[in-house]
Amino acid sequence: MSKLLWQPSEERKASTNIAKFMAFVNDRHGSNITSYEALHDFSVNQQEKFWVDAWDFCGVKAETRGERIIADGDKMPGARYFPDARFNYAENMLQRRDDNVSLIFRGEDKVRREVTANQLHDDVSRMHAAFAALGLTPGDRVCAITPNMPETIVAFLGAVSLGGTWSSCSPDFGVQGVLDRFGQVEPRFLVVCDGYYYNGKTHNIGDKVREIAAQLPTVEKIIVIDYIGQAAELAGSVPNAVTMEDFMAPHEAGEITCAQLPFDHPIYILFSSGTTGVPKCIVHTQGAALMKHCVEQRLQTDVRPDDKLFFFTTCGWMMWNWLVSALATECTVLLYDGSPFYPNEKVIFDLADETGMTIFGTSAKFIDAVKKTGWEPKTTHSLEAVRMMCSTGSTLAPESFDFVYDSIKSDVHLASMSGGTDICGCFVAGNPMGAVYRSEIQANGLGMGTNVYDDDGNPCPAGVKGELVCDKAFPSMPLMFWNDPDGAKYHAAYFDRFDNVWCHGDFAEWTEHGGMVIHGRSDATLNPGGVRIGTSEIYAQVEKLSEVIEGLCIGQSWDDDTRIVLFVRLAEGVTLDDELTKKIKSQIRTGASPRHVPGVVVAVDDIPRTKSGKITELAVRDVVHGREVKNKEALANPEALDLFKNIPELTA
Repeated sequence: MSKLLWQPSEERKASTNIAKFMAFVNDRHGSNITSYEALHDFSVNQQEKFWVDAWDFCGVKAETRGERIIADGDKMPGARYFPDARFNYAENMLQRRDDNVSLIFRGEDKVRREVTANQLHDDVSRMHAAFAALGLTPGDRVCAITPNMPETIVAFLGAVSLGGTWSSCSPDFGVQGVLDRFGQVEPRFLVVCDGYYYNGKTHNIGDKVREIAAQLPTVEKIIVIDYIGQAAELAGSVPNAVTMEDFMAPHEAGEITCAQLPFDHPIYILFSSGTTGVPKCIVHTQGAALMKHCVEQRLQTDVRPDDKLFFFTTCGWMMWNWLVSALATECTVLLYDGSPFYPNEKVIFDLADETGMTIFGTSAKFIDAVKKTGWEPKTTHSLEAVRMMCSTGSTLAPESFDFVYDSIKSDVHLASMSGGTDICGCFVAGNPMGAVYRSEIQANGLGMGTNVYDDDGNPCPAGVKGELVCDKAFPSMPLMFWNDPDGAKYHAAYFDRFDNVWCHGDFAEWTEHGGMVIHGRSDATLNPGGVRIGTSEIYAQVEKLSEVIEGLCIGQSWDDDTRIVLFVRLAEGVTLDDELTKKIKSQIRTGASPRHVPGVVVAVDDIPRTKSGKITELAVRDVVHGREVKNKEALANPEALDLFKNIPELTA
């Protein structure tokens, strides 16, 4: 049984948005919903009522919601939500009109800025007018190579207020990585920065921008954000380029006439990691982005207008899209761009104390990395205002749960979440009224028929591992993949395994508390002797050892079977000798099972990861088996793959 780590007081439960929503639902329908489990049942079994209630409770602003709520609700894909609605996502982000601060921005130690709600509205209105003057129409693609900064949000909202479809990546992407993404969607407008700051260094990306611009023939105008003081120089060296300041200069601030568009109007094109080929272009709708994020933020993350919400992300990760949507809650959104460890591991905690951060969102890897420094944030920082920590990006290790409560803050709601770029949201997430148990994601997402299936498509009981699926339609299913006219690629990605059921590709299990544990990607699941083993189960044990910074596991085809190979990145000054190898294997055998013990343990100097920080097991598996890795540009450190070639221990 998992250890109980935290539970909210009755007073705290009663104050949550989710408690208020239950009262709202009960009053409207004469029901008696008093538990999260009952609310979840209502959200998936009475979807039409739930999504209308969520729309009204969250105060969605629209020209019309329409009479129909769900059309073809039994089809996956194919279900359509609010098919007659007309509204605009950007208009819902800009409802606050006052001098309260909407955005707080830190660009490492170089830039500090605050933007009020009125200033944000004025800037977006000028950006809207500038795009309109160039004839931006619904469906035009606007792509961005930008940091996580206010100007990016201004450009995004200005574009989507007119019906533009947005795609972005962070400025550390390589040329080919950008072209592999934006080249597919053929943007009409390109927003770029002149450079960025990372780990105390200034990175000028002028040469990169010029090379990319020369290979995107559909781009009519390039807008350059001034971040490092080189925007005018860059704009002057690229055809059809203009600084953002000059682009907006002819236009006065004023009211914004937002295009009223269907629920299914494309708002984003997000991209798969692309480590097994050219990235898939995943098209999301404005209605899905608004409604899914409203439910997750207001109900499952308990975001309120007086909150200061932070999530560490870049513009190349879906959590940026999620973070921007929080403007609809009228809270203050905290933006940070740069290294979360510059000048040291305390910088994000400094930001928390300085700003009065109430919701602290980050990755599981960040929490683990802070833990491994040996520093305890509670000894140097008050973190008085922080009432919730959110973790996503990869599985949060059991020891990281302990670290949060032992070394960061004991009275905090720790919400591990899991979903993905595919749905721009979560399958399982936090429950502000529920208890937190060690290792567990708290709850099934509202409106999500998340389940775990065995190989025959039968639901698995608690404690039995299987495929993470969603067996009821939900609004944030992608509209389509770009350049997939018959939907074949889209169908193959999620619906080939089980008919009319979304199969996500995660290996998971329910717990006795109604929570979930994710054991890693099912396509990276290990199968020694025909027994399925999740890689995260091995990582959880290995990373308990002070000698090991992190690990990566693959299954290697060997002797007509599969053997587990564990690669470890070791702490400074540590050598992988026989004694340490035995210690690693013993820890795995004791903490997991004998079946989890690797056949081979190999030390490496680095582990390849995607731009969003996820380790790339499949790419390493391909290298070990002598197969070509098709899209190294998707990796933050592609040179690390060379460390896995021709390893003697794997041929003996």
